[in-house]
Formats: sequence, C-alpha cells, structure tokens
Amino acid sequence: MDIQKLRNQTPGTSEVIHFNNAGASLMPSPVSESVISYLREETLRGGYETARKHQEDINRVYSTIANFINAADHEIALQENATMAWNMAFFAINFEDGDRILTSVSEYASNYIAYLKLQEEVNVSIEVIPNDETGSTSVEALSSMMDEKVKLISITHMPTNSGLVNPVEEIGTLAKEHPCLYLVDACQSVGQYPVDVEKIGCDMLSATGRKYLRGPRGTGFLYVNDDILPHLTPPFLDLHSAKWVTEDEYQMRDDARRFENWETNYAGVIGLKKAVSYAAQLGIDEIWHRIRDLGEKLRSTLSQIPNVTVHDIGKTKGGIVTFTIDGVSAESVLKELSEKHNINVSTSGKHSTLLDMEKRSLDELTRASVHYYNTDEEILKLTRAIRKISEEVNS
Repeated sequence: MDIQKLRNQTPGTSEVIHFNNAGASLMPSPVSESVISYLREETLRGGYETARKHQEDINRVYSTIANFINAADHEIALQENATMAWNMAFFAINFEDGDRILTSVSEYASNYIAYLKLQEEVNVSIEVIPNDETGSTSVEALSSMMDEKVKLISITHMPTNSGLVNPVEEIGTLAKEHPCLYLVDACQSVGQYPVDVEKIGCDMLSATGRKYLRGPRGTGFLYVNDDILPHLTPPFLDLHSAKWVTEDEYQMRDDARRFENWETNYAGVIGLKKAVSYAAQLGIDEIWHRIRDLGEKLRSTLSQIPNVTVHDIGKTKGGIVTFTIDGVSAESVLKELSEKHNINVSTSGKHSTLLDMEKRSLDELTRASVHYYNTDEEILKLTRAIRKISEEVNS
C-alpha cells in the first residue's frame, strides 16, 4: 500500500490522529465527495428527480457489495445501520416455544436485548456458548450443545471491545450439519477482514458502512442466503418490500429487498458504494494484513508501559485494541488524549458486552482501533501520551 497516498486522500489525517475506527473511520475524499456531490444535486433538482437520474448508479451498489462478500446481487438489502439490518433478520425468523438460541459470551448488547425482547413473547431459551482457553467462542463446546431444538446460532464475528476474531467459518461448518439458522454480526469485520459468506456458511449477515468500510454514517446492509429467503417474513412491510395486488392480498418481493423500505438516504447509498469500491480496489487481504500488524504493534507497545494492561483475547486478533490504566478512568483517558494530544480514541463500558465484561471483572475499557491509514509514528505518539498519563497518576 502507498500509505502516504491514502493519507493524502484522507483529509482528516492532517487534522487529528484517529484511533476510533471501530466507531467511525475517517472517510476518504472520493467517498465524502460523492455524498456531497449527490446532496448538491438534490438541492438543485429535487430528491426524487435526482434519484431517478442516478438510478442505474444506485442499483450498482447491490452488485458492488455482493462482489465484496462473495454473494449474489439479489441476496443484498440496504439498511440504515447494522443494528437495523441485524434486527430485520432476527425478527423475521419464525421462533416457536421451545426453540433454543445459541450465542457467544462476547455478544453485543443490542443483539442480546433483542433475544430478551423475543423472550417476552415466545418461550425460547437463550444459551451462551463457552469460550475456549484463548477467549474465542469454542466450536467444540458448541458442537456438544447442538440438538434439533436449536433454531439459531448467532455470533458476533469481531466484538466491540476485545480484539477478538471469532471462528465464524468453523462455526458455519458445524451449523451446516444441523437444521438451524446461522446469523453473523459482521459490524466490525466487513472492511477489515476478508468476509466471504460462502466460506462462512452463514444464512444471514449484517454490516455497517461507517466503521472499517470508511463509508458515511447511516448506511449498512443485510445479506440473506437465497435458500432461506422464502422462510423469512420481515417484521414490517411497505409498498417497496411488497406489492398490494388485491383488496385482501399482498405479495412480498422474492429477493432480499423485501427487508428494505421505501425511503432511503440515496446520498449515503452512493457513498457506501464508493466506499466498498475503494476497499475492493485496495484489496481486503492487504487491508487485513496491515490492520492486523498495526494492531499487534500497538498491543505490544502498550504492554510495555507500567500500570497499563491490555485486555484483548482470542487466538486471532484484529485492529481493535482495548486497555486500562491503573487509577485512571477510560473517560478521563479519552478526554486527555483528545484535549491535550489531538488523538481520538473511544471507551467501552460494561453494558456493551455485559457477559464478557462480567466474566473478566471489567467495568470499562479504553478502545484504540487502528486502520490501514494509521502510521507507526501515530502509534508512537499515542503510546507516549498513554505513558505520560500513567506516570502522572502512578508516580
């Protein structure tokens, strides 16, 4: 990769040191300019008219995303974020009393809340798959839990706050041996890790645009495998996802767009398409290799600072790095890095991944998430700032 060229195409890198890519990455100029250009045209011509003029380009977003994750065009539905995509898939499943949902220790709060919400209406059981000795979801333990009552295996591929990359491909191989559905939350992995839905073997997968894809906020997508589409009924429909054919009858679309609705942020869609194309041109294998290396470099350097503890787990780790400083709250770290050093990080509280955080006796973490446009020099500036914060409190 020509990192300087990529940074030149990322204006934000001249304004701030950005280690909050797991929250929202800095957009490259081709992405932001495509959104601004579309909005400018909407301002002059009107929303419907601009969409009609660019319909062919808008429609290409489906093939662009599909090619990126090795799916078919008609298996992609656009959504405003990953949470909506995930919920549209989850609540489309026809759960019945006695069904079992198997999920991971590191499951994200929004997903687990949905399980609990479902449980208010249907007598399903929510069961947590134990971790293996590395902190990854144990495929061996999952295998021992499988029976005919398992309706869904639901896994977060790369959790929000532990650096972990869960073995979704191995889980997919196991899932195929049983008559259950397999849902993957790829919110943090699409754009960071080589996500191939055929290799994963998932039935459904949700993702966002704003994180590692470097797209605009308010964009995301849902993948739904052809084979299970006829068995899923979206939790709500409108005149885009279904057709009103007689006074007493409607027909759902026969593709994944049955999960969409009529009103869409088309400027965001154009930006998402550009972001996926940008990542595809760079090459996802090259992206993953650099992010993984930068993540390991940051972990290694942080681990050498007295009174700093890195809390990442798993056999394979990605670009999300989480740590604590003795005697300093995560919010204080965030504030000092921002105000005194012009460095963006994030925090992760206990209630984001309650099961995982309680299991590891953690209340909060500072999260620094790298992307390929970050540099060794930026990592050095971050770790020097962390060292200074630690020394001021613990000297």
